[in-house]
Amino acid sequence: MRKFNKNVVKKIAAGALSTAMLMGALTGCGVSTSSTEDTADNADTQVAETTTSDASNGTDSDAELSSEVKETEKVAASADGRTEVEFWYAGGKTAVGIVEEIVEDFNNSQDEYFVTTVTQGDYDETYQKLQAGIAGNVAPDIAFLEDEAAKSLADKDLLTDLSSLTDADESFDRDDYLDVYFNQGVDGDKIYALPAYGTTQVLYYNREVFEKAGVNAEDIKTWKQLGEISQQIKDDGIATYGWEPMWGEDNLIDMALSNGGKILSDDGKTVLINSEEWVDVWETVRTWIHDDETMTVHSGGQGWEYWYDTMDDAVDGTAGGYIGSSGDQADLDFSVVGAIEQPAWDDDSESLPAAEARLLVSIAQSPEDEKQGAYEFMKFFTNPENQAKWSLGTGYVSVRKSTTETDDFKAYSEEHPEILVPLAQSEHASIRPFDPTDGEIYDALKIAADKVELEGVSAQEALDEAAKTAQAALDKVNAE
Repeated sequence: MRKFNKNVVKKIAAGALSTAMLMGALTGCGVSTSSTEDTADNADTQVAETTTSDASNGTDSDAELSSEVKETEKVAASADGRTEVEFWYAGGKTAVGIVEEIVEDFNNSQDEYFVTTVTQGDYDETYQKLQAGIAGNVAPDIAFLEDEAAKSLADKDLLTDLSSLTDADESFDRDDYLDVYFNQGVDGDKIYALPAYGTTQVLYYNREVFEKAGVNAEDIKTWKQLGEISQQIKDDGIATYGWEPMWGEDNLIDMALSNGGKILSDDGKTVLINSEEWVDVWETVRTWIHDDETMTVHSGGQGWEYWYDTMDDAVDGTAGGYIGSSGDQADLDFSVVGAIEQPAWDDDSESLPAAEARLLVSIAQSPEDEKQGAYEFMKFFTNPENQAKWSLGTGYVSVRKSTTETDDFKAYSEEHPEILVPLAQSEHASIRPFDPTDGEIYDALKIAADKVELEGVSAQEALDEAAKTAQAALDKVNAE
């Protein structure tokens, strides 16, 4: 595992930003602009990815070119009698390398299907181009998507229902997939996606700071307990801050979910983000940051600079620890930091942080033989050995339980047990609540989080305003 190096990482991040500006890439790194969790797969993946072939940008001319490229690839693939299966995906440099390795292994493992790949700038770009490709009948056969994009296409019957394929496949082992990730591609009896990998945020703590404070990280069972420890660390002069949440709404949402909070009522008609469960959590965090000054939040900067600044503080002992992505593991030196699961909010609650899946989908308009090939590749990508390769290479969470029994994963986890933490957390995590307003509820929460974390506005005021905005958006959707 590479050690985290602040100066090297920041140079890479700055270079990535310049590249992105020059090349006109969206956000690069395979990271959606709608979520801050995926910090790219690791530090060197901050270089913005440009497409490796002339995929559509939504214009007619580009769609025609994409079609020409696709037909050329089909001819090449069919030269040896195999069915060509086209795969669109986004990722940073490390992720792309692993995906291409898995694709090559799949192509070499059998002689019936041949997967060709087109990389996109990020998940949003993949989704936008996929919609254009479906409309122009030049869509790929498989794509990597975020859960909400996949659900939106599934609701329009634009994705293949995989259940007929899984039902006919005696080797398909549903029970070996982690429920929290598998269920993000399920709607009733329909399976419209298989999870490619998972991501969830965990706690990373500075071992020396905790040792000086006499704290055993494994004993931390609640956020309120961590708040008390943060106060102790600051009061004793061990570190400037006891803890650092990651900028944005995600950490605050996780805490609210673990306090019993809900985004919507059960009937889907009422926004609940200003309920007591939410206000209690967000106001406590505001107090830690602005009144007690036992915590702080890095914000702004170029690209992912705020994320690395937060990591830096935990690594160099400025802070006792921070909340970060499972994907951070590829950039952390675990002789310096350790990892534990997110705790419950208090003694009367349970730990229910969100876990998000990145999904593999098959496009409904593809011919039947290409759908079968897409399914075979999905199974191959998610087999325990390839999940181990993906998890060890990127730090993200395997979606298969038996991954821990593979030789490579077992050997690595014995030396670095931290990699088991996100996997264990996924066993009891929540599915990130679906936003039926196409992101407007989460946008309102993001604005409220900035007011609470950065400006010190009371949680009640910030969340009341967010709830008003979100309710108007929800009412509009429900009226349609």
